Amino acid sequence: MCMATQTGARAYEVVDEAVTGRHDNFWDPRKQAAPEPTLAETNQKSQQGYALQDKRKMYKVDLSPDPKEVAAMEARRNQEKERQSQIFNVRTRLMGMDVEALNSQVEKQKLREATERSKEAAYGTNQVQYDLVAQLLDKEQAERTRRLAKKVQEYREQKQQLKNRCEFDLWDPDQLQNEFPAHLSDIGPHCGPASLQWFSGEDLYRATCLRMQQEQFRYSLERQLQEQQQAKADEKCADMLSDQLRLAMDMRATQLAKLEESCRVAMMSAMANANKAQAAELAERQHCEPQCEQEANLMEIQNQITRDLLTENPQVAQHPMAPHWVLPYCWKGMIPEQQPAIRRVQEAQHSEKEAQHQAEQALDAEWESQAMRSAQAAMELEEQERELCAEFRRGLGSFNQQLAKEQNAQQNYLNSIIYTNQPTAQYHLQFNTSSR
Repeated sequence: MCMATQTGARAYEVVDEAVTGRHDNFWDPRKQAAPEPTLAETNQKSQQGYALQDKRKMYKVDLSPDPKEVAAMEARRNQEKERQSQIFNVRTRLMGMDVEALNSQVEKQKLREATERSKEAAYGTNQVQYDLVAQLLDKEQAERTRRLAKKVQEYREQKQQLKNRCEFDLWDPDQLQNEFPAHLSDIGPHCGPASLQWFSGEDLYRATCLRMQQEQFRYSLERQLQEQQQAKADEKCADMLSDQLRLAMDMRATQLAKLEESCRVAMMSAMANANKAQAAELAERQHCEPQCEQEANLMEIQNQITRDLLTENPQVAQHPMAPHWVLPYCWKGMIPEQQPAIRRVQEAQHSEKEAQHQAEQALDAEWESQAMRSAQAAMELEEQERELCAEFRRGLGSFNQQLAKEQNAQQNYLNSIIYTNQPTAQYHLQFNTSSR
């Protein structure tokens, strides 16, 4: 019964580790062998396992996986496999930088920038033309708006006066002065129904009313016809102005193209003329160069013959500003009076050089003796240093032997007592399994 309980507890522990993600089966050199659990601990773990199993059964819900999540997981898994194949495959793995790929990227970037600059230049040219057209259209629209506003104002001043309004008689300040008197005659136009001057059926002014209605109808028709004609004229004028604007734009574009072509032709002509002038100048220089060179050679020969360079005059070597100076390029040699003085100076310099050489030999002999004494002292110091080093090595060897014995004893203790749990192959397989 005790063994069955222990087995069940261990099974629930494995399930708990699989669910919670805890893994304690990896080898750790610092861990020691765990002691055997007691009966009370085993029973407690068994009860905890049963409670955990009941809880999992209570919250267990069978849900179908989401296709989007499954597809995303599969895509990530494939991407991870591809990355691992690129990293762990030594044949396809690239160490360092791909110079060809970088150069191709740089060329593509330069080509893209050049294309963008050409597009921007073309866009700027088109934008300038569009701005000119827009300015002309805005100017024409402003002129049309001004004329329309002027016509509207004239119409208001002529046709929409205060006295022509229908309700003007209601608030006319001169209404009382303009009213007719109460009674002038029996057939006055100011007599209304309350005056009882005539009755229904008499209608004495029917012909006049009909004539006035016809005149009013004719006036309204004429005004409508005039408005329609004016609208057509305005539309025709707008179309004509639009056509003129387009024609002007086309003519301007043609003029600009002709001007550009003429400038290009003039520039090419000027360049051709300049090239011709340079070619003619070069030909003239090449033609005159042998003659000039021949004249220069003749002049140089004449100067060499006539000047003091080839003569034996010793006065030409004297400097014009300082007589004791000599011009090297004109000097012809020493005169007989100068040679004994030069020899005396040379003998004095020779004796001085000999004395200086003897002094240097004495100084070198002194330095050699000093170097020999220094070398002998250095040899004595080296002998003392060798003796001290030999004594130090003997002491260091004995100390190292003692330290090696202590380290071997410590290593034997670690191998035989501390590190008894050796790592398995499963422990090494958990490393280097991901590309991250």
